[in-house]
Amino acid sequence: MRTEVIRFLIAGGSCFVLELATLWTLTEFVGINYLTSAGLAFVLAVAINYEMCVRWVWSSARSGSKVATLFLLTSVMGLGINQLSMFLLVERVGLHYMVAKIMATALVTVWNFFTKRLAVKQ
Repeated sequence: MRTEVIRFLIAGGSCFVLELATLWTLTEFVGINYLTSAGLAFVLAVAINYEMCVRWVWSSARSGSKVATLFLLTSVMGLGINQLSMFLLVERVGLHYMVAKIMATALVTVWNFFTKRLAVKQ
């Protein structure tokens, strides 16, 4: 379990950096609204994270359409947590969207570890 947590954090950390860079680039340079940018960045990061999880994080992971579907469903719920957190933290609390993204990611990370582990390990 310890190795899984370490690998999960490395994979997630890498995808988080990619997600932040994509969010920032789409918002600041392309001019897309931060919530749309956050959603697009999230989807990109999830796709890469899926591959990393089934190939490296959980080496005994099952693969196939059922696993991919479960991974996708848990990711959609994670996207919902992300988007709601971003909206509330930016629009209601008044935080900068990049700060809000970091805080939203903390919530989604906990959700992702447990749900993704269940999805690919059973």
